[in-house]
Amino acid sequence: MPQDPAPPLVVRAGDGEVIEAAGVRHLFALTADRTHGRLGLEEFALPPGVEGARPHVHADHDEVFVVLAGELTLTTGGEPVVLGPGDTAAALRGTVHGYRNDSAQPARALCIYTPAGYEQYFRDVHDAVAAGRDPTPELLAGLRARHGTTSA
Repeated sequence: MPQDPAPPLVVRAGDGEVIEAAGVRHLFALTADRTHGRLGLEEFALPPGVEGARPHVHADHDEVFVVLAGELTLTTGGEPVVLGPGDTAAALRGTVHGYRNDSAQPARALCIYTPAGYEQYFRDVHDAVAAGRDPTPELLAGLRARHGTTSA
């Protein structure tokens, strides 16, 4: 006899796991434990002048960015690309990418991870800083390496 399908996951606006890491507020609405590892979804807020992520490469997951408000400057192996509200960018496995807010206004964006699990990197950064460690490039590189990510 077929099983009843699972009900959809519903996450209300503002609900989820908040992780503050390196000056960026991440709100994870969907994490690996909620989606059986299929995908993760976060909304992040990036203040003006803040670098959200230095250029890096993921070996184990893809990321899709959707800008909700403000502007994000996406760095790639080529020229920087400015994304505005409604713009989407995909950083597939093996793609060099990073992002920052070069504007004078806050930026908000969604990031989808597939498969899920990269939220643990942000937990690791948060925990290291809460324990009194400085988020140096060396510390961040070590934490990224745990999650199939290298600096570019």
